[in-house]
Parts: sequence; structure tokens; C-alpha cells
Amino acid sequence: MIIQENLEQTFYQASANSINYPRLQENLDCEVCIIGGGFAGLATALGLVERGVSNIVLLEADEIGHGASGRNGGFVFGGFSLDNAALIKQIGREPARNLYQLTLDAVALIRKRITQYQIDCDLNESGVLLTNWFDDEQKLRQQREFMLREFDVDWTPWSQERTRAALHTDRYFGALHEQNAFHFHPLKYARALANILSSGSVRVFEQSRASAVETDKAEKLVRTTNGTVRAKHIVVCCGGYIEKLYPKLARSVLPIATYVMATEKLGDKLPTAMQTAAAVYDTRFAFDYYRPLADSRLLWGGRISICEKQPAEVAELLYKDMLKVYPQLAGTKVEYAWSGLMSYAQHKMPQIGYLPNGVWYAMGFGGHGVAPTTLAGEVVAQAIAANQSLPNGLDHYGLSPSFGSLGLMAAQCAYWYYELRDWMRE
Repeated sequence: MIIQENLEQTFYQASANSINYPRLQENLDCEVCIIGGGFAGLATALGLVERGVSNIVLLEADEIGHGASGRNGGFVFGGFSLDNAALIKQIGREPARNLYQLTLDAVALIRKRITQYQIDCDLNESGVLLTNWFDDEQKLRQQREFMLREFDVDWTPWSQERTRAALHTDRYFGALHEQNAFHFHPLKYARALANILSSGSVRVFEQSRASAVETDKAEKLVRTTNGTVRAKHIVVCCGGYIEKLYPKLARSVLPIATYVMATEKLGDKLPTAMQTAAAVYDTRFAFDYYRPLADSRLLWGGRISICEKQPAEVAELLYKDMLKVYPQLAGTKVEYAWSGLMSYAQHKMPQIGYLPNGVWYAMGFGGHGVAPTTLAGEVVAQAIAANQSLPNGLDHYGLSPSFGSLGLMAAQCAYWYYELRDWMRE
């Protein structure tokens, strides 16, 4: 029988130092105003600072990293939510290769910044394992050959025997090890970036929800409850929490929820399930994703839905999912459970661009956003600081309509369909 504790906050919130930033209560003028204190907004601000741009204001509606950036699984690897084969089919081989390389560059940049700024974020360099849920050797072999042929990326194959020696479950039939990947504490990283920015030329404000963006004059205006920001450039990085701030942008993304839990400290019990420090996900559409934490807990995530759930319900669902893979962990306490909203576009690619009225946007990162948000920050910062054009291929993925509640229902039905297909394949 599991006992749930601490369900009013996430594990990340409970284990990261909190730095309180002021609420905007004045009228400011600046060069760039960034709306959103998640990875995309923080990466854009840092990218601008590193290129010599100063006088930046960053507005966060809640706390830094409150949304998906501070609630995710902590996996840092290349690629997008859109399947790589579909990416090539849609925009061509060379643009697809270039965009994928930019995500690898982003992984390297995150790693560099962790070292450069001495960020304590529980960095784990053990890589990421893609495990084969199905007894079909061809699936991983074809995946490895495709990545090597099309993207010059070689994921190390693990036999069934090696996989089961590291992960004590009969659910997996081999794996691919992405050694260049890593995992970390995302909220510690986000809060560290905010601290770096606020120690320099960036004014960071929390509890300062943008209520309106006015673009009818040369200098644009962002309104909050208690203050305004007048800026030459505005960058909207709100993701699944954009709500009604900017309807044209809000109508192009679907806020999709996912669920995460963290167990009690497992100590010597953890090696009965895992004898690798790598993060893990599997080959189903509706896959589990999990990783061992620095204090011997197991962080477990999975499922998607059109609505967030109460922590106790999340804990019950994910506990059952965990026991399907590791029945030996029966009786483990779930001490933290939470959900969070990701922003998905219909085309499953990030939406990075520039509206005719001069507003920049970076959103729609889906469930694969740590590297792409950093990519977005870099390309937007380059565009603003050096007037560089966006990388070839991104313009293919614009602000396609999400169709509101109909789009949400379609997304939920699609998830159920693929979940059923996975179950029938088992």
C-alpha cells in the first residue's frame, strides 16, 4: 500500500533553492521585454546578454520555471517532438539535418553553461536509454541505422541480456544508448539561469502576469496589473500557460498535460530495479519515462491528457505504471506527484518566428523541449542582436490553428488510439 506525502508541491520545488524576485510595480522602458520565465524566455535573455544586448526585462506570471520547464522529466537530448523521419519527409534531408544538428548544439550549449556558470543542477552524464518494449529486433536496428545514415548519430545498441542486466525487468527486449544525452534537475537549472540574468543587466519580475500587449506604436507596450513595460522588441514565450494573453498565438497551440511522480528515497532498494544511472524511455507511443535521482529516488513520468489531474490521482496512475515494469518495487511510497501543461502545435514542431507587428514568439515545444527551447533562445537572440534570419526549415512550421476544444478532443482520441495500438501489439 502506497502512502502519499508532500503532494502540494513537486519534488523539484521541494529540492531547489527559491529566490524571490519582485513584482513589477512601475512603468519601465527597455530594449527587449520577454514574457515567460521558462527555458525559452530564460535562454532568449541569456542569448541576448551573451551577444552584448542590455536593458532587458523578463516577466513571469508565477515563479521562475513554474510551467513545463520546471516540471518535466529532466531529459536533455537532441531532436523534436516530431519524428525525425517525418521531419525529413516534410522539409527535406538537408534542412532536417541542419535543424537536428541545432538541437545537438543546444545540448552542448546547456552542458557548457552548466560548467561556465557553475550551475548545481544534479547533472548526470550517464546518457539516455531508448528501450524496446516489443519483442522485435528490427525496430531498434532500423532506428539506429536511420539515425546513423541520416543524421550521422550513432546510438550504441544494447542486447536484451545487457539491457536486463542493467534494468531488472522482463518488459524490455534491448535498448539504444544515447551517450551524448544527459539528465538533470530542470528547476535548479532554470532558477540558476534567472539568478545569472538578474545579477547582470536583466530585470526579472515574478508574479507579474502580462495582461495585454499593445503594438500600435513604434515602441510596443506590455501591461501587467501594477505596471507597464515599453520595449523595442517583445518576445512571447508562454507555452501551455499562454491562456488569453495573445489570441493569435494562443489559438495555434494545444495545452496538453503530462504526469510525473517521485518515490521516497529507495537506498539499497533502487539497485533491485536499476543498475544504471541512465534515464530511460521506451518504444511505445504512450511511453514511460523515468530516471534515478541523486538521492536514490526514482522519478517516473508518463501519459498525456487534455486535463491536469490532482496529485493523488497522478500518484495512483503512475505507481501502477511503475509496478508493470518493476513489480519488485511494490510497497514503495510515492512522496511527490504533479502534472503540468506542455504546448503542442498540430505539426508537433516548435513555433519560432516574428509577427508582422514586430512581436517575436517561441512556443510549441511539446514533450521534447529542453534542447529546442535553448535552440529557440539562440536563434531569436541572434535575430534581434545581429539581424540574422531564422534557420531554413523553421518557416515551414508556422502558427497553424489548433481548433480549440475540438483540437484537444482530437488529440485525446489520437492518444487513446495509439495507446490501444500499443496494447494490441503487446
